[in-house]
Amino acid sequence: MTAKGLTAWAYPLAESLLAEPLPRRWKHVLGVAERAQVLAPILGDDAELLEAAAVLHDIGYSPDLAKTGFHPLDGARYLRDVAGADERVVRLVAHHSCAWLEADARGLREELDGEFPHDAAHLDDALCFCDMNTTPDGTPTNPVDRINEIAGRYGTDSLIGKFIRRAEPEILGCTSRVLERVAAAKREALQPM
Repeated sequence: MTAKGLTAWAYPLAESLLAEPLPRRWKHVLGVAERAQVLAPILGDDAELLEAAAVLHDIGYSPDLAKTGFHPLDGARYLRDVAGADERVVRLVAHHSCAWLEADARGLREELDGEFPHDAAHLDDALCFCDMNTTPDGTPTNPVDRINEIAGRYGTDSLIGKFIRRAEPEILGCTSRVLERVAAAKREALQPM
């Protein structure tokens, strides 16, 4: 499947799993995919891969797919076992937005890492950036407000509330690394020929 074919395949799949049962989640993933499009200049050949992973990253919330209650693992397993997705998309979905820290809290770290080895760190950073700079309704935000929103929605003492606070330094680090790559690309573009 070509990279362009990857996004053409990913959007209708995500829509079929999220739009009706979870319309707010569908809006969120569309917003995350928009953020991915903005990063295309720093991703080169991986731009389509990131956009496909962005629109698919939360399919594990779909009532049809939720098995473990840990959406990165449920989504990645579906993509691998049922949808026959590109393994790089599967790994990005499995590890999106510091999923390893939540997997630790749920006792699922060995399963996550054993089934889905990490891919390229710069793509993990980029997907985290896109997710954490998008509100639940799909509009742009910043990672500090997004983390606060997540902690407030789930409760600071909940598993998710504790996970997101534990992940906060890494989320901010992902954002910083992505923004530095964007800045470097813009500086390079301004260099005289």
